[in-house]
Amino acid sequence: MGGISTRYKVGIVGGTGFTGGELLRILANHPAVDIDWVFSRNHAGKAISDIHLDLEGILNGSFVKECNWGIDVVFLCLPHETARTFVEEEEIPTNVKIIDLSRDYRLNESAGDFIYGLPELNREEIQGATRIANPGCFATAIQLAILPLAYNKVLKEDVHITGITGSTGAGKGLSETTHFTWRTGNVSVYKALKHQHISEISQSVKQLQPEFVSRLNFVPVRGNFTRGILASIYTNTKYSSRESLEVFTNYYSDHPFVRVTQEAVDLKQVLGTNMVRISVNVVEGLIHMVSVMDNLVKGASGQAVQNMNIIFDLPETMGLRLKSIAY
Repeated sequence: MGGISTRYKVGIVGGTGFTGGELLRILANHPAVDIDWVFSRNHAGKAISDIHLDLEGILNGSFVKECNWGIDVVFLCLPHETARTFVEEEEIPTNVKIIDLSRDYRLNESAGDFIYGLPELNREEIQGATRIANPGCFATAIQLAILPLAYNKVLKEDVHITGITGSTGAGKGLSETTHFTWRTGNVSVYKALKHQHISEISQSVKQLQPEFVSRLNFVPVRGNFTRGILASIYTNTKYSSRESLEVFTNYYSDHPFVRVTQEAVDLKQVLGTNMVRISVNVVEGLIHMVSVMDNLVKGASGQAVQNMNIIFDLPETMGLRLKSIAY
């Protein structure tokens, strides 16, 4: 098929949520994989298209109640704090690659043999990995906006971040703050200056700039839309606008899913895609970055497929050349 000589068998654990649905959407059109099974304790025997109506006529299988480990890679789309339990309880053969989309293995102190799967930071390590901890959504958008500065050892002072995310970032389970009647026409701050992704971002910054000791001041915002992340970030700099654009362009020169500009960016440029668009400008000694991304694709399932491509030495963009809605 399309000249692909090897096809890889894929299993998905927890395929009923938003990330599972996006993963199925992407993998159903990936030319080098076959979806072998999708595991769900609560929906075993039910047709996949009964849960993901958009996949009717595309995926005709049903959810299974047992995992068959005769596969090449398994994606874990489980709630936080449950993926680790699953890995510890299941006898997953060592030849099966694991890509975990929860936060259970992202931090170094709890990662074990999992590699942090941000390709724009750890591509070489991912190439030889058997277990991947997929980054968080806010963490991805924010890191990609500041890692070029850390790489050049110029993060010297506090970094100030405000980020807004759609309701899908909270998962499929309903709560008061994800309910339609609460979100519509409403915006609110949550976990100000203590969001769990701060540790994840700090870890990556210090990987490139170990001497960084200033604060990452992150204020997350709940948006009244369904998907996407926009992060606005600034800190002091000695760069000019021209120099800052050059620094970012050089850092991402061989990374296909990051685009850098000095023009305005917005969510509709990236929704439904694995792209991150970053605008970089300097105003009166402050470097200001705006990063936009789809939280369910580059922030979750698309990045997981990108990691799979790297592990199997496939073209990094395979199955991920997705057009945004744009209008």
